[in-house]
Amino acid sequence: MAAAMLSPALISRFAAITGPAYALVDDREIAPYLVESRGLYHGTSPLVLRPGSVEEVSAILALATETGTAIVPQGGNTGHVGGSVPREGKADVVLSLSRLNRIRDIDPVGNVIVADGGAVLAEIQKAAEDVDRLFPLSLGSEGTCQIGGNLSTNAGGTAVLAYGNMRHLCLGLEVVLPTGEVWNGLRRLKKDNTGYDLRNLFIGAEGSLGVITGAVLKLFPRPLGHEVAFAGLKSVEDALALFERAASRCGTALTGFELMPRLGVDFTTRHIPGVRDPLATRHDWYVLIDISTSDAAETASRMMEALLGEGIEAGLVENAVIASSEEQRKALWHMRESMSPAQKPEGGSIKHDVSVPVSSIPAFMAEADAAVMAAMPGARICSFGHMGDGNIHYNISQPIGADKQAFLDRWREMNHLVHGIVLKYNGSISAEHGIGQLKRDELAAVRTPIEMDLMRRVKHAFDPAGIMNPGKVVAG
Repeated sequence: MAAAMLSPALISRFAAITGPAYALVDDREIAPYLVESRGLYHGTSPLVLRPGSVEEVSAILALATETGTAIVPQGGNTGHVGGSVPREGKADVVLSLSRLNRIRDIDPVGNVIVADGGAVLAEIQKAAEDVDRLFPLSLGSEGTCQIGGNLSTNAGGTAVLAYGNMRHLCLGLEVVLPTGEVWNGLRRLKKDNTGYDLRNLFIGAEGSLGVITGAVLKLFPRPLGHEVAFAGLKSVEDALALFERAASRCGTALTGFELMPRLGVDFTTRHIPGVRDPLATRHDWYVLIDISTSDAAETASRMMEALLGEGIEAGLVENAVIASSEEQRKALWHMRESMSPAQKPEGGSIKHDVSVPVSSIPAFMAEADAAVMAAMPGARICSFGHMGDGNIHYNISQPIGADKQAFLDRWREMNHLVHGIVLKYNGSISAEHGIGQLKRDELAAVRTPIEMDLMRRVKHAFDPAGIMNPGKVVAG
């Protein structure tokens, strides 16, 4: 569908703010900004703006409010729910934060780093490492995703178990409001009880309330001990029992506990170059265990060996291997992080980013598996994820030999089926990827009327002109 048009005069007014070099109007230059990372959403836009300062972002939003022009903030565009791409057939203007990418300050004594909203996650990790500190957020897209987008989606990643998600890793924000006003909330305080917590309104709002242009983020001492193990088990129930032992034995040193099925290991070893099965025997289920300690390397080593020894003695662990080098640790994590892209060569994949109480994971997965297989015989269920925080990526790959499009046409049916079981266990239909366009209508079906009304009131209070990322999260 062709995009609706902005007048040449209005395009010129926007271009004058950034300079013509950073106002993209050529279809070929705009194209990369219009497609969501999984290809589910293809939007249209007559203009992409790449501001180089907070003042330019402010001027853009002020003009947008004045003229009723829709603005779609975009970071690294690595999302999975269509939240960072413009709508199809509309005249949405994409506002890319890619030029706002500075590390503004780093304070290893106060354990904080201040960065622009467009700073790439991997660059923040590197800046922390350079002063012997750790920024713990870790995602498969960390070489591309930007911290403003991470905050806007309240990203979780692989270390939530120990460090929390982005809401827990942020102390302060700088936000440009739809009116063009700039809220400077770049406070470095761990204690600040002075009224409403405005910061948390913008974290997880997916750019629907304003544009995050800066953030104060927490840093942590770098661990002295680090051990990663890969263990084979016979059931999800055994994985949960092993997690209980790991949490009791390791406490806050347990930084990761990831659950993976045999099918996921088959997919990664088949399609991801360099990935191999680290165990000589096949198992129905696997866990990746990550332990980090601040006192000494020997502490982490003793913890891991004792945990696996207990697991084997209790009949929970069938086989296991402990990485003996940083290279091997990275290889084990690479297998886990490759599990999602490894599904693509297998054909269509219907994905669910859900969470349930940790203790309910085995029951949820058993019930969901039975329901999916009854509805779609031959479906290949590849459910994996962050067992320690209850976040399961419940993905369904198409039956072998099935028509891909016919399979994908059942996306909403499968969503309704799986999400219904999630809600039965008091879970969430969006654990870490957000709502975007994909789950917007379903959100209204699973939240109470008063919750939806409160969200709409917040949206209207911050964005009365309705210009910020319209059609995402909440409608109307």
